[in-house]
Amino acid sequence: MDWQCTGLRWPEESGGPALGWRKGNRTRTSALAYGTEFGFRASGERRCSGARGNACPLAAVVPAGSTGGRCAECGRLDRAHSVAADTIPDDPRPYRVYLAWFGPGLVKVGITAEERGAARLREQGAVVFSWLGRGPLMAARRAEEVLRAALGVPDRIPYARKRAVRTELPDPAVRAAEVTELYRRVVALEGGGAWPEALERLPCAPVDHAGIFGLEAPGGGAGPGPRSVRAVTGLVDGGVVAGRLVAAAGPDLHLDTGAQCLLVVDTRLMTGWSLAAAGAGAAGVSPPAVAVGGGGAQDGLF
Repeated sequence: MDWQCTGLRWPEESGGPALGWRKGNRTRTSALAYGTEFGFRASGERRCSGARGNACPLAAVVPAGSTGGRCAECGRLDRAHSVAADTIPDDPRPYRVYLAWFGPGLVKVGITAEERGAARLREQGAVVFSWLGRGPLMAARRAEEVLRAALGVPDRIPYARKRAVRTELPDPAVRAAEVTELYRRVVALEGGGAWPEALERLPCAPVDHAGIFGLEAPGGGAGPGPRSVRAVTGLVDGGVVAGRLVAAAGPDLHLDTGAQCLLVVDTRLMTGWSLAAAGAGAAGVSPPAVAVGGGGAQDGLF
């Protein structure tokens, strides 16, 4: 059995991204560095990535375009232990409520286990975030629901919308100001009695991930000059993806493939594949890719 990719990881509070790997029940990670050449060739068939840290007992084949990367049985097992699916309401751990900013006008409210720190925010690709409160799971969930209704912000934002705005971010002060203004509205709700009593409110302290993500580095997501932006829609046996790694956010890798083209690779589509080196001189992408928001024309498939 070969090592299979398990997607992008953000293992350290202030560290960069890393790719995860599994071989049976053995796991490892390989750190990624911005500005370096990155490339791989998919091999064989895509297999289920398993659930809850365990390999799929059937090594089931899964569709190339699935971002879940799991068979039906492993998918059910994963959801059975999901906080987002409200399957563990008696979880005794403390939770935190947060505001996450992904781009102009794209803000969501959410919760995460306190022990995870800001890992969940980096996994979602939040460019800026601020904590709102901490307390028991059900109080955090109630606050999430109240804020979603009162502030008109969602609890989920599709990755396609995040990618569409990520390459044209405003200045850090503008980003922080949008989060701060929403926090001010949260405080106003607390004064009106809408804030759950069991939830401790935390001070506004916007945290900006643009530097960790590499989005403000030369050639990165917010680099100058027009560039077309395309996203890989799935891998195929023998398919090659290669370029210079310039940024990463959430599950996405941003590769500069030359000619003012930025290629976004959702590493959730890499899970379950056996990956080999792309080979000397490899560049661009051979699997299907579609144009997404960003500078330059959007001219369909290539």
